[in-house]
Formats: sequence, structure tokens, C-alpha cells
Amino acid sequence: MLTKRIIPCLDIKDGRTVKGTNFVDLRDAGDPVELGKLYAEQGADELVFLDITATVEKRKTLSELVKRISHQINIPFTVGGGISSVEDVSVLLQQGADKISVNTAAYKRPELLGELEKEFGSQCIVLAIDTRKEDDGEWYVYLNGGRTKTETRCIDWAIKAVSLGAGEILLTSMNHDGTKQGFALDITRQLSDKLSVPIIASGGGGAMKHFLEVFGQGHADAALAASIFHFKEIQIPDLKHYLAENGIEVRR
Repeated sequence: MLTKRIIPCLDIKDGRTVKGTNFVDLRDAGDPVELGKLYAEQGADELVFLDITATVEKRKTLSELVKRISHQINIPFTVGGGISSVEDVSVLLQQGADKISVNTAAYKRPELLGELEKEFGSQCIVLAIDTRKEDDGEWYVYLNGGRTKTETRCIDWAIKAVSLGAGEILLTSMNHDGTKQGFALDITRQLSDKLSVPIIASGGGGAMKHFLEVFGQGHADAALAASIFHFKEIQIPDLKHYLAENGIEVRR
């Protein structure tokens, strides 16, 4: 059995780590270089860095900051934000990223996924999907950092993206983001059961039991969280011990 992964996320704005609720009301959460180093030392399995305003501000990801963080950590490092070409990915890999995350650019030009797979391999490509459950009970894809709704169902886009070359999916529930009320178990399980690639659940982790639920009931391969780690509400070693005690295989 593959071990389940715990992944802290650094949402970056203006060079600082920030965290909000439902994608708004951002507040400062600290220096990303120091946080990344701390999480690697605490036993995080991977680290995700998302430049959350790069696409909206029509600029590239902060590659110099990526370089500084990569020099401080010894765990897999995924970087996203403003990535729209093979050249963008080459720069970030050269600066120390292990994987890259694409979102809006891949939705608008799906062939990008195939181009990236051909150049770097699917194991390097994480498709980030921001999704919201609407009144009709369906989960829809949102773009531009959650600002733009589409009429595409999350499951449909995920299936298509994997067929085009995405090797992993980072699934963020906008309904649950920052609420600390638990992950979106239904859509996470739907994607996990339907797709052959790993699913990273994001949005809503607020207590250790939420991670147990998303691995057990949600069938997620990894769980990502931000504020509970940034503000030291849950320590990664304690979380891993709890999960192991409850029958979840984790790296210790």
C-alpha cells in the first residue's frame, strides 16, 4: 500500500505566505523560506508553493523565491501560478522545483498538458482544480484563482486532463477552503475512484480527524493544508502519529 502524504501549502502574495477563507480575506502567515524549511524538518512529505495572483496579474511565478526555498528543503517541491508554457516549466525546474502545477492555462488551452507531458513526463505535471459545489448539487470548475466560474463539471475536466497528460490532481474545494470544517469527501472520493492518478485533497482541514476522514472516506492519496500548519494549530509529527495510530499508512 502506498503511504498517504501530508503536504503543507504556501500561498504566496507579494513574496509573503498568506491564507484566507473561501479564497478571500487574506492575512499574512509568515516568510515562505522559513516555513518551507520548518516543514521539511518536521517531516512533511512534500511542499506546494502557489503564487496565487500570478495569473490575475498576468506575470510569471516568482522564480527567485522558488530558488531560495528549494535550497532549504529536501522534499519534493511543487510550484504553481502563472505557468502557461514549456519555457515557464523549464525555468522553475532549473530553480529547484520537482513538479509544477497548472490550472487556468491548462483549462483554456488543454493541449498544454500534452506538451508538458511530452517534454517533462506526466509525473511532473500536477493539474490544480478549484471547484465549487453549486445549488444544483454539481461541482463546477473555477478559474483565475477562484474568480471565474465555468460551466464545466469538475469530474469531466479531471477525466479529460488525465487523458491529456496530467499525472496528479490537486483538488481544492472552494466551499471548504479555510473553513476548517473538514474536506470535501464526496468529490474527492469521486475523483479518487474514477481516475488512475493520485488525488491531493485541499480545502477544509482543521482537525486531525479531518485527515483521517479524507484518507479513509475520501480515498485521497494526499492531503494538503495551510493555516493549521502556518499558525501551529497542528504539528506535522503529531498528525502523522495520530494517523498511524488509526491505521493510515504514513511516512514516519
